[in-house]
Amino acid sequence: MAGVQLRKVEKIYPNGFKAVHGVDLDIKDGEFMVFVGPSGCAKSTTLRMIAGLEEISGGTISIGDKIVNDLPPKDRGIAMVFQNYALYPHMTVYDNMAFGLKLSKNYSKEEIDSRVRDAAEKLEITELLDRKPKEMSGGQRQRVAVGRAIVRKPDVFLFDEPLSNLDAKLRVSMRVRITQLHKQLKDEGMSSTMIYVTHDQVEAMTMGDRICVLEYGVIKQVDTPINLYNRPANKFVAGFIGSPSMNITEAEIIDTNEGIAVDLRGNILHLPKDKAEKVKSYVGKKVWFGIRPENVGSYEIHPNEELVDGKISVVEMMGNEEFVYFNVGGTQLAARFDSAKVKNTANGVDYKFWFDMEKCHIFDLETEENISLI
Repeated sequence: MAGVQLRKVEKIYPNGFKAVHGVDLDIKDGEFMVFVGPSGCAKSTTLRMIAGLEEISGGTISIGDKIVNDLPPKDRGIAMVFQNYALYPHMTVYDNMAFGLKLSKNYSKEEIDSRVRDAAEKLEITELLDRKPKEMSGGQRQRVAVGRAIVRKPDVFLFDEPLSNLDAKLRVSMRVRITQLHKQLKDEGMSSTMIYVTHDQVEAMTMGDRICVLEYGVIKQVDTPINLYNRPANKFVAGFIGSPSMNITEAEIIDTNEGIAVDLRGNILHLPKDKAEKVKSYVGKKVWFGIRPENVGSYEIHPNEELVDGKISVVEMMGNEEFVYFNVGGTQLAARFDSAKVKNTANGVDYKFWFDMEKCHIFDLETEENISLI
């Protein structure tokens, strides 16, 4: 079992492009850490540097107490699960899972058999051991790829977008399976440190103990899923985490007779005292105003509150809830309503919206840092 430490890790390509900018990160022993971010944010590059598949240009990477910068992948105590499964098509599932152990020549035939069958049982693929990859579904092949990693009993498991080739239903079942596997390995006292790369923030939020959000090779925030959602450190994290994403639009901080407020396209929304205290130095300045769709309510439920005038453009019915997209002064925003509690939403109608200002976020216009965190 081992933690992973990155210290000022950089990646600069021969053409001078800097993909990773001095990353510092501590991944605890037994932790499930997720790297998430948009395409091109260097999450896979960072993972491949940990694996030894990509050379680092600066800094140090440690696994356990050992700096592994100059070690080949086979000596780093890692096992990697790839996006494309990387199974040998001419081999059975059993042989695919056993291949790495046979290659090392350090394990008896009995131990190899025990490890393969134990991993197959954990992943519920025992009945597939005699099949070849072409005879299986994508989800089954991915479980075999995970099983091949388990049999090696590595210090660290690395997953590079392992579910992106699966359909939506299979992705859900496989992410549950991998999360259960992490817990099972930990409960059994086995190596369970996992680093998981994904562009899917739903995967990140549901799987990770902590999440590392990356943008252009820079860490924007590392925290628990609930803290990333409720306390985003900056505008990028606020907009990236959450579905539908947070409403973020330009506004102005003003001082009124009733206290400090946000002027949102002519709609005046007063801030609660604690947030007002945080942003009082911004009076008269433009800021980024953010609020999540579920914190936007209806006049039908909040008739006597400060309300924002908008025009509904689209209503998406989702069964028990509806996503209402509306326009305020040329800016499109979104609300998430309980379908049973609102009656008057329809495409094209004028409507009044309530914003829960206790849950809003204010970001500096230039630095984009969250200046409203209490």
